Amino acid sequence: MAEKILMNEYKALAKETWTNISLVNENIFEWSVALIVLNPDSLYYGGYFKAKMTFPQNYPYQPPEFAFERPLWHPNVYTNGRLCISILHQPGEDAMSGEMAGERWSPVQRVESVLISILSLLDDAECSSPANVDAGVQLRNDPEGYKKRVAEDREKSKEDIPAGFEMPTHESAFKKEEKVDTFSWSDSEAEDFDFDNSDDDEEMFDDDEGTDQEEDEE
Repeated sequence: MAEKILMNEYKALAKETWTNISLVNENIFEWSVALIVLNPDSLYYGGYFKAKMTFPQNYPYQPPEFAFERPLWHPNVYTNGRLCISILHQPGEDAMSGEMAGERWSPVQRVESVLISILSLLDDAECSSPANVDAGVQLRNDPEGYKKRVAEDREKSKEDIPAGFEMPTHESAFKKEEKVDTFSWSDSEAEDFDFDNSDDDEEMFDDDEGTDQEEDEE
């Protein structure tokens, strides 16, 4: 079922202009993803930030992994490009970090919501527990120096723009085009989901049972 869900999401995102996606070696579980920042007020405006997303075989029960391919100077990006963001953390509450279940991954999430959260994080860094301590310190103590460092990464990112690809240049590019249907859960289904017994509950995704449920609701 994971393949079907990912393919639906892939087809929908392929219509967007703020991201450029492709499959790695035709593998639906590995995506090449480029984030294109279209907010002119952003330090990252005009950048083409290429990354790789890897999905588990039991998606969407578990979150994907996300890592930038080029170094990106940001408090929440490790020096190896791996991103630290709550939405990609394992489901459920975490007493150690203080993160609530609603902040972390759940089967309700989609790739689109992850990418939009990452775009938001770029200009709204979480510095309380930075993945890159030096970047966090510079952002706090030397914002002008931080801006210059980000500008360098932004310009280098443009080297990854593929030949023939037309970069969008205006926020109007965020307007949604008509999409194919994608899988989603209702709020009540998400609340009832038992993360500890996800293997037993995978039958929830069965097409026939989903059809019966819709008929019951009608």
